[in-house]
Amino acid sequence: MNGLINGIIAHRKLIIALFITVAAVCAILQMGVKVNYTMTDYLPPDAQSTEAYNIMNREFTETIPNTRVMVKNVSIREAMDYKQRLAEADGVLEVMWLDDVMDITQPLEMGDKDTIEGFYKDGNALFSVTIAKGMEKTATAALQNLVGPDNAVAGEAPDLATVQGGVVSETTKAFIILMPIVIIILILSTTSFIEPLLFLLAIGLSVVINMGTNLIFGDISFMTNSVSPILQLACSLDYAIFLLNSFAANRKKYAKVEEAMKQAIKESMSTVAASAATTLFGFISLVFMNFRIGADLGIILAKGIMFSFITVMIFLPAFTLTIYKLIDKTRHRDLMPSFRGAYRGVSKIAAPALIIVALVIVPAFLGQSHTEFTYGNGSVAPTGRVGLDSAAIKEEFGQSTIMVLLAPRGDVAKEQALVSELKRLDYVTSVVSYTDTVGAVIPPEYLDEEVTEQFYSKDYARIIVYTDTPEEGDEAFAAVETIQSIMEEQYGDEARSVGQSANLHDMKELVDVDNIRVNLIAIALIFLVLLLTFRSGVLPFLLLLTIETGIWINLSIPYFAGTPINFVGYLVLSTVQLGATVDYAILLTNTYIKYRRMLPQKEAIKQALGESFRSIVVSASILSIAGFTLFATSTNPVISGLGLLLGRGTLFSFGMVVCFLPAMLTLLDKPIGKLTYKAGFLFPKGGKT
Repeated sequence: MNGLINGIIAHRKLIIALFITVAAVCAILQMGVKVNYTMTDYLPPDAQSTEAYNIMNREFTETIPNTRVMVKNVSIREAMDYKQRLAEADGVLEVMWLDDVMDITQPLEMGDKDTIEGFYKDGNALFSVTIAKGMEKTATAALQNLVGPDNAVAGEAPDLATVQGGVVSETTKAFIILMPIVIIILILSTTSFIEPLLFLLAIGLSVVINMGTNLIFGDISFMTNSVSPILQLACSLDYAIFLLNSFAANRKKYAKVEEAMKQAIKESMSTVAASAATTLFGFISLVFMNFRIGADLGIILAKGIMFSFITVMIFLPAFTLTIYKLIDKTRHRDLMPSFRGAYRGVSKIAAPALIIVALVIVPAFLGQSHTEFTYGNGSVAPTGRVGLDSAAIKEEFGQSTIMVLLAPRGDVAKEQALVSELKRLDYVTSVVSYTDTVGAVIPPEYLDEEVTEQFYSKDYARIIVYTDTPEEGDEAFAAVETIQSIMEEQYGDEARSVGQSANLHDMKELVDVDNIRVNLIAIALIFLVLLLTFRSGVLPFLLLLTIETGIWINLSIPYFAGTPINFVGYLVLSTVQLGATVDYAILLTNTYIKYRRMLPQKEAIKQALGESFRSIVVSASILSIAGFTLFATSTNPVISGLGLLLGRGTLFSFGMVVCFLPAMLTLLDKPIGKLTYKAGFLFPKGGKT
């Protein structure tokens, strides 16, 4: 430790140059990091829909239609002309229309009315278009230009194009809103106008380094790209505050700034390391999610916390020693209250806090375990032109969701039986298959390959099912399960289904397992950190109960309000809130133990609250505002939902730490003293534990 500290002080200019150079390189590398906007890509490889998607890509040139284009007031001939032009648009792989399911040279009155009205109704034509992955923005713009403002383009791909167009601007907007607020909070909580910039510089460098090193993964999810910089900043800003506060205190004790910094590094190392460890393990637990978005977010956030820790403990001391005279010149009076009298207010609500927690803890636990989830973007109305177009198509043609079924090829009778069963379902509006379109009596070998390739590969039959159910929800998932059960009756476990509803159904199946696994791992890892930190048989349980209760209350609100939340936000929040806000409980408890060794119980909690309240307020304010900023600036339901949960959850954690925890520390003072290794509590008659 001494060798490292002496090296930092002796080679501070080299360290500054090294960190700035690495950050500059990473800023360039970050431009090469690809962003993946498709959440279903993070389903596990053995998920049913993932296997189906891989089979379809391997066996067929066509994929799943992901866009609906409505052209108004056109004849059959004009619609066919539009179909040709749509197919030639940049990024379009395939266009399906009425001519693919029936012979349009015959009078329409001879065809099935429901099938016809799924594609052509009251002179309006509705095309099913497949846009290539990665071409959503380009193709959507091309289709909108082609059909003009009086017609409509909507669907999964245009929705994704809207997300792609908004993520970068929304992330920038979030930082623009967040940074001034954070700077104001830091100016109020410090005594120098330069110190807040030092905090932000140190953490900012670590954020840039983290984002640049993401190049090793090739691509990251849009969610990770959006939230990880803000979460890293909000969760690790404390590290810089701890170090510089310790440095300021030690400058009053030591004449030489170098000696003051040495002591500051030594004193803050254990505190910062414990704080970083709890946050780190909270993020690492996300890696164990079956839904691989957890690993994507967890690894990158954990990596970011490590970079923040290294930057604060190495770069920040070196840079601070270089400009400490400027810090001195920009001193200002303390603008934030000391909160030394916080105990007077908290003591008055200690008993009510215990009663309230006792009353709500069981309902909150049960409520959060029964919260309803959403799994995609289907429950949120798209905005802008895509939103208006989506509403126009639904008004004219109704809701439409597409599933592609892949069954072993060869048994025409089974395929025909499957199609017949599917057509009997009330919510199935159309089925496109070889046996239904061409006929079971004509062997595919007698037809041109251009006719059969959309239906058959060497090993599989491809059947497209149109339903009038939403993309997700009880109705949609019941439809998926019914269709899959019909497939199993004919083909056993050899058949597969893919499509937005099938993908989201697979996500739903993962939730219960992910929820239990991730939370247990996070709790176990953080419990271990608390056990090593306090070496107590009581405190790890008490601190976890304090934060977990705040989490349960936070996550139960959607249940009692009858508002579903995105399940990714639920899983991520439960670990992020635990890992990030348990630091408040650690700080208060550490301070209490320190004073309890010198003072009676009541005086110790009074001093502990007075000393730690301000730091907790600053940290909780920044993290909460970061969450609410994400909520306010993002149009994506996953990111905005996570932001709301984080902002609100941080406030609950703050309330639990400053109201509930002091009361419990006082109530359990004797057991804590007896069951904590070398607690050294001061008891009456001079006795110590």
